[in-house]
Amino acid sequence: MPSKESWSGRKTNRAAVHKSKQEGRQQDLLIAALGMKLGSPKSSVTIWQPLKLFAYSQLTSLVRRATLKENEQIPKYEKIHNFKVHTFRGPHWCEYCANFMWGLIAQGVKCADCGLNVHKQCSKMVPNDCKPDLKHVKKVYSCDLTTLVKAHTTKRPMVVDMCIREIESRGLNSEGLYRVSGFSDLIEDVKMAFDREIMDPDEQLETLHEALKLLPPAHCETLRYLMAHLKRVTLHEKENLMNAENLGIVFGPTLMRSPELDAMAALNDIRYQRLVVELLIKNEDILF
Repeated sequence: MPSKESWSGRKTNRAAVHKSKQEGRQQDLLIAALGMKLGSPKSSVTIWQPLKLFAYSQLTSLVRRATLKENEQIPKYEKIHNFKVHTFRGPHWCEYCANFMWGLIAQGVKCADCGLNVHKQCSKMVPNDCKPDLKHVKKVYSCDLTTLVKAHTTKRPMVVDMCIREIESRGLNSEGLYRVSGFSDLIEDVKMAFDREIMDPDEQLETLHEALKLLPPAHCETLRYLMAHLKRVTLHEKENLMNAENLGIVFGPTLMRSPELDAMAALNDIRYQRLVVELLIKNEDILF
């Protein structure tokens, strides 16, 4: 019969062997998780490959979701160019084929939204990659929707966001919402306010000044003389009640209407004609 000391020794040895095996299994699992080989060079842990594939699929899914979320924030609209026949002053080269644009008038076409200058024949081959510039997009209303959102780099027109936000903040309980019409004068004023905010006031005056330089000398001098007179009229506003805005209403259609526009188009341009004349009167001393 074994002695008490030998029994105790065997028990200790068995515990040490069991602990060694347990530590070995833990080490094997750790090595497997790290993708390292176990034992001989021929033996490997088969558990790592499924783990690696699972981790890769999860990572790919996360990246894909993040990419989709990011793409949702960046509007990607295909926009064709809005080419118009244009007469260029001075030498010009086609921005598509890089060849010279010959002729004295109507040498090519110009995109009214981004300013791209190309030959008329080249315009048929230009890809639909128009990137509207606020220098060319002059208004919010009566503007192509895709042109508007690409020019402002937004998902939708800002006027839609602003109007809906305003209605939902203090107009949901208004009787006859969307049924009762507003006052036309107030509606036009709101439209004008949005259209004015496309361009910085200094840039607006600079653009107007550049347009005035394109006028023939006789036209420019006549317009300058008339605007100086109307400016003096506004100095007596308290007596005659004729400020620059009122004078713009009177003289806008007369001075600014294009003979090439039909009656409906001219009617839609009345508010812009008024604004231009108003700016000419108020800034007569710096524009001419």
